[in-house]
Amino acid sequence: MAAVWRIESARIVATLTRFVGDVGQAEDLAQEALVEALKQWPDEGVPRNPGAWLTAVAKRRAIDGWRRRERLDERYAAMARDLEQQGGEASDTFWDPDTIDDDILRLIFVSCHPVLSREAQIALTLRIVGGLSSDEIARAFLVPTATIQQRIVRAKKTLAAAKVPFEVPEPNEYAERLGSVLSVLYLIFNEGYLPASGEQWVRPDVSAEALRLARVVAGLMPKEPEAQSLVALMEFTASRFAARTARDGTPIPLDEQDRSRWDRAQIARGSAALARADRIGRGRASYGLQAAIAECHAVAPTADETDWARIALLYEALGRLAPSPVVELNRAVAVAMSTGPASALRIVDELAVGGRLAGYAPLPAVRGELLARLGRTDEARAELELAARLTGNERERAALLAKAAALKSSVE
Repeated sequence: MAAVWRIESARIVATLTRFVGDVGQAEDLAQEALVEALKQWPDEGVPRNPGAWLTAVAKRRAIDGWRRRERLDERYAAMARDLEQQGGEASDTFWDPDTIDDDILRLIFVSCHPVLSREAQIALTLRIVGGLSSDEIARAFLVPTATIQQRIVRAKKTLAAAKVPFEVPEPNEYAERLGSVLSVLYLIFNEGYLPASGEQWVRPDVSAEALRLARVVAGLMPKEPEAQSLVALMEFTASRFAARTARDGTPIPLDEQDRSRWDRAQIARGSAALARADRIGRGRASYGLQAAIAECHAVAPTADETDWARIALLYEALGRLAPSPVVELNRAVAVAMSTGPASALRIVDELAVGGRLAGYAPLPAVRGELLARLGRTDEARAELELAARLTGNERERAALLAKAAALKSSVE
């Protein structure tokens, strides 16, 4: 049941939003259909097309609501008769892949409507389209869960009050929503690359859907370098999926991956997308710089031949363009690889003192790695164990604890 909902929820909510014209109501109807499935499927079995079944049930509930409010016109009556004639299991006529794909894109643009704040746009889309929990979104924003929940509730009410139409905006309106749309797609991609919680180290299906949608957006806006750059970044990053885990799902670090398993065709597509962005001629912005960093990894024949000095410079440029403690933490990793752990540790310690990454598992994870390289094993073990407690991903927790256990005590 959980797997079906994770895979189908975005498409179901998108289809229902087009049907009822309200994002909040669509999500409520989808949840009601899920409750009905929890009652029926254990006894009757999972239907052949579970997504279509959930959508049909939700549509019937919507129609019943219209009937109760005595606002059912001929269009709704015709829809109801059509649904009732279908009988038990819904037919595939409700599940047109082309229409659904368009609906998901429309849902993203609706959720990123300028009537909402940028923070609300991203939080709402991650919740409805990305299927992330409030806790997972809060970790991405580095804010309390209650804050995210409030943003999502307010966003739904605002969209309903503004009567925002369920449609892709006109081309002249793309630009004002582009930043939020790209941010959402990248965060969804990252949830597939390293899930914030659960037992999976990777969820390639989630990242593949984000990449597909990013390609569509880049096609809609061929003259927007950041749209092309995001596609490049995703292509480079996704090329490593096959090499990131062992057969039993155990994570494989970047420097230990079998690079012959990297998808060279995908790397070539990434280079082509980054070249398209560069040809537009506005210089590299945030996604362009991140794509350039990913390309450094993608083209390096071995881990030892990675141009870490260039990566450190690119992170420095990125930090000036889009200041972020996460970017600074990533720069520290590159500095450690290019000039040594001591200088990198000073950067990480400043971040720790600043407090902006409190509760962020990668901070103690990186600090633990640096301390281990400096021979401060007891401190390193404590940091790695702290990172293990902070992460919500079971695979990551196991990997961190294994590293901590492998460190010999400095007093032995």
